[in-house]
Amino acid sequence: MMDPVIVSDDGPVRTVRMNRPEKKNALTMGMYEAMATAIERMTSDQRCLLIAGSPAAFCAGNDIGDFFMAASQGGALGQPILRFLYALARCETPLVAAVRGNAVGVGTTMLLHFDHVVSSTDARFSTPFVKLGLVPEAASSLIAPRLMGQARAFSLLVMGRQLDAEAAKAAGLVNTVVAPDEVEAEAMKAARELAALPPQAVSAARRLMRGSPDEIIARIESEAEQFKARLRSTETRAALEAFLMRKR
Repeated sequence: MMDPVIVSDDGPVRTVRMNRPEKKNALTMGMYEAMATAIERMTSDQRCLLIAGSPAAFCAGNDIGDFFMAASQGGALGQPILRFLYALARCETPLVAAVRGNAVGVGTTMLLHFDHVVSSTDARFSTPFVKLGLVPEAASSLIAPRLMGQARAFSLLVMGRQLDAEAAKAAGLVNTVVAPDEVEAEAMKAARELAALPPQAVSAARRLMRGSPDEIIARIESEAEQFKARLRSTETRAALEAFLMRKR
């Protein structure tokens, strides 16, 4: 059985690959734990982190079964998820993403924490939280309006309208759009370019641009409380059940 998360180091670049292609890289609690560990344990020799998915899909979001179970047990976002989000927010190393195929839910919102995102021409970005009776997470309610403006952020996060690769680039979510078979090479090229820069200067520049992570952490926690409350609601349980019925 293949590991659902594969971590590999190539010189100064650490690659974290979501490797659950049969489920379009829907994230389980164990996958969140593995990715958080990979980020937290980076050494000073590793100067850039690259996150990738599989050729058919970047990430289908959270495993809906986990959320249905959480809702049936009283509702909780899950400590492994929070640990992963905290790791992204606190990471001192440049973050690069290689996105092929669909990025759904947290597959999109995690990208708001990245410094450089390479997307395939066929990638699609969507956040169907509200359609499931939930609320945005990963501090997206804070970062997305700042990045792309209130109107675009509302369309994405609340109305659940999908962005194609060019629209995501225009919104500031994506840096570069290339053909699908060029995504990983282009992302690695950017990662190596970042890793070759003076690391202390890169770190200082990122802190100046991103500000203190405390505000991001606070919003992640606020969203998590709302998420927990929504998971306990009859509205959300009905929406999740309807979604699961459609998937069967």
